[in-house]
Amino acid sequence: MSASDRDRLAVRPLGSRILGTGHAVPTRVVTNADLQDSLQTTDKWIRERTGIRERHIASPEEPGSVLATRAARHALETAGIAAEDLDLIVVGTFTPDYPMPATAVLVQRALGASCAAFDLSAACAGFVYGLSIADQFVSRGTARYALVIGVELLSHVTDWTDRSTAILFGDGAGAVVVGPTSAEDVAAGRGILSTHLFADGAHAESLIVPGGGTREPITAANVGDRRVTIKMQGKEVFKHAVRSLASSCRSALAAHDLAPKDVDWVVAHQANLRILEGVAERNEVSMDRFYVNLDRFGNTSSASIPIALDEAVRNGAIQRGQLLVLCALGGGLTWGCALVRW
Repeated sequence: MSASDRDRLAVRPLGSRILGTGHAVPTRVVTNADLQDSLQTTDKWIRERTGIRERHIASPEEPGSVLATRAARHALETAGIAAEDLDLIVVGTFTPDYPMPATAVLVQRALGASCAAFDLSAACAGFVYGLSIADQFVSRGTARYALVIGVELLSHVTDWTDRSTAILFGDGAGAVVVGPTSAEDVAAGRGILSTHLFADGAHAESLIVPGGGTREPITAANVGDRRVTIKMQGKEVFKHAVRSLASSCRSALAAHDLAPKDVDWVVAHQANLRILEGVAERNEVSMDRFYVNLDRFGNTSSASIPIALDEAVRNGAIQRGQLLVLCALGGGLTWGCALVRW
């Protein structure tokens, strides 16, 4: 950012908007049929309970930083922004390349950027949390262009003998470039209208990877006991997801005197089709207005919203001027909602 840009940004608050989107997924596709024998299940059983048909699984040559960088390059290209112009990179992930350093700095290096870069851990809500941070930085004039990435390699923390979780997860990355609104955007009411973040640590153990941290460091024993993989209390998470996502969406709309009927697209965390149907029912929004691609990607945690968003933009489903609700719930429990006029 030039000195003149910083001076100009410092004198007035701005709005922010999403300038470009991108995503990247591993080349290997694992179908439900591929899991039938090892998990003693069927394609029909998985589809009926989750809506998922297949998912992408990363190879050893596809660490999270590589997928994140690919997604970031697509987003930058779409936005028409050079990596050198970035002022901030935020990566939402709980499956980083390393405990230290952050995946964000690896992406920064790969892109050739020179800006602040850090990871945040809010599990499946990581992208919405990251988008909220970028919105604050850009709207306050602290940054002009911010890159927000959601990336997960859930295959690395999945117990592939546990049918209740192994059928759900996939790998991938999605990214957006956030920048200031223009005078035309302001006149049309376009941009990130608001973000709303929530957490309830009382349910922290309902969705957890118990081993691998300082409370329970990695040992041969807890690796053998699969303590370094995802453990989920499915019914509890389902209940909270439907209730919390529905209420956060209503709160976001009410803050702008809008109603569910005003929403053109809900781009929600692609966790389970039944969760999406529950949110739709509670908010009286037709499933036709939910963008759904979990059948082809599974649950990719923090990557799921930006992957779906990029796909919907590129295939023309999302059009300029439409009202979008982006919402997700993840471990913590954490959840959030962003209201966007495209």
